[in-house]
Amino acid sequence: MTTASERNDAQPAVTVIGLGEMGFALAGAFLEGGHPTTVWNRTAERADPLVARGAERAATVRDAVAASPLVVVSVKGNATARALLESSGDALSGRSVLNLTDGTSAESRAVAEWVGDQGAQYLHGQIMTIAPGIGGAETVVFYGGSDAVFHRFQPALRLIGGRATLVSADAGVPALYGMAVHGTMWGALNGFLHAAALLSSEGIEVKRFLDDAGPSVAALLGSFPMMADEVDRGEYASQYGALQHHRPSVEDLVRESEARNIDVDFPGYTLGLVNKALENGHADDSYSRLIEHFRKR
Repeated sequence: MTTASERNDAQPAVTVIGLGEMGFALAGAFLEGGHPTTVWNRTAERADPLVARGAERAATVRDAVAASPLVVVSVKGNATARALLESSGDALSGRSVLNLTDGTSAESRAVAEWVGDQGAQYLHGQIMTIAPGIGGAETVVFYGGSDAVFHRFQPALRLIGGRATLVSADAGVPALYGMAVHGTMWGALNGFLHAAALLSSEGIEVKRFLDDAGPSVAALLGSFPMMADEVDRGEYASQYGALQHHRPSVEDLVRESEARNIDVDFPGYTLGLVNKALENGHADDSYSRLIEHFRKR
């Protein structure tokens, strides 16, 4: 009898361990793509809808791992991911593991090292969408680890997200990429909501503001490549828009916020960064100079 792991490599069998919101969506995407799909979840009933669509339900993690050449893990925390994989024993040897579990870069590297010690290949993925976005042509997934796994299973990976990129041979880098996107996102969202509070206090519709100020807001993203280049080179001297010219505007924002009973901690934090940089003699440097504050060394 032909096993799942011996089927045509063009549509290899896939195992999904963990059927939370994201794992469930992943298993569904593999099924939709025509891959023989085996699933395992601690609460077995969670797999019922997938089984109804053609998935195989494994009784144990070991059975699930043994069923497919590609083992996808999507659970809460890398400690849980490793514990589940450990329970598969020697069935892991010769398999390819794709770990889509969130965590730190160090945790990802630790799981990668352990998986390698078991005779398996490892790929880590950072999915940059929520569950409904799985399978989208524009959905971004950052991968790090085995080049061989990435290229062998690339058609299956594109079922997760159309923008699948191997960013590094280091399994920890995708986590850093994800955190960099999220950190930028939260900073931008907080800035926008502070601005919205300021505008609303005057009775100005925030949507109207975006209609009028759209080009200026869009230009902010356009400045990122220049800032990235300055940080990479470690050169911050600027002929225009130097830090000394930022300070009056930030001071105005703080005073306006205070007068309108809008939170001043957010712009006040920025003012503190700018003031410190000026005190340290960086008046003629670009805003990128503030990277030194965040590096803390």
